Amino acid sequence: MEARDLRVSDAEREHVGQLLQRAVGQGMLSLGEFTERMDTALASKTRGELNSVLADLPGMQIADEHLPSPKPFADPTPQPTPRRVVQEHWGHGGGTPDTVRGSMSTITRKGPWNVPRRLNVVTRLSSVTLDFTQAVMVSQVVDIHVDDYCSSVTVILPTEATADVNGAEAVAGTVTNKVRTGPPYGPLHVVLTGKVRFGSLTVKHPFGSSLRKIFG
Repeated sequence: MEARDLRVSDAEREHVGQLLQRAVGQGMLSLGEFTERMDTALASKTRGELNSVLADLPGMQIADEHLPSPKPFADPTPQPTPRRVVQEHWGHGGGTPDTVRGSMSTITRKGPWNVPRRLNVVTRLSSVTLDFTQAVMVSQVVDIHVDDYCSSVTVILPTEATADVNGAEAVAGTVTNKVRTGPPYGPLHVVLTGKVRFGSLTVKHPFGSSLRKIFG
């Protein structure tokens, strides 16, 4: 099997994402080109597909530490294929998640919008605001899974709500929780998981809520 036909890992895809981000900073790619190539990198399955997004970028290559280690020669005897088990890491489960998608867009959910029990946020180079202050809930606990590159994601919660961001990972980005944390004991508890790459995830109360709480 040729090297270009070898399968790639998540670590290799993330490394290529960092190289593409560097290319944008050096003026070699526009934001539109970055988005297109980032989508290709995330969907790539083989080394050849992944390398194609770097082919015309001088000095950009996959670092050795992100390449898979050589495997010992395998017994050619066919082995039964193990059953693949796919697990979704949701805090409380139940129901099929809805998805908010955006690429180089501004996305806002506010007012009396219907909030599912589980919500995916898949964004690239976007500004996302999820305002829960007047939202219509079907569950006390809402799971939000974020898969983001280079976006700002803001979650606005009512003053009595709580949040858990321990499952949200920042890669060259930030995850900030400005609301009360802990177990769900109020009318709304939001659990955030996933990855924010080169972007920001902020959970907060509406502007001025702290002053209103102090002065009544």
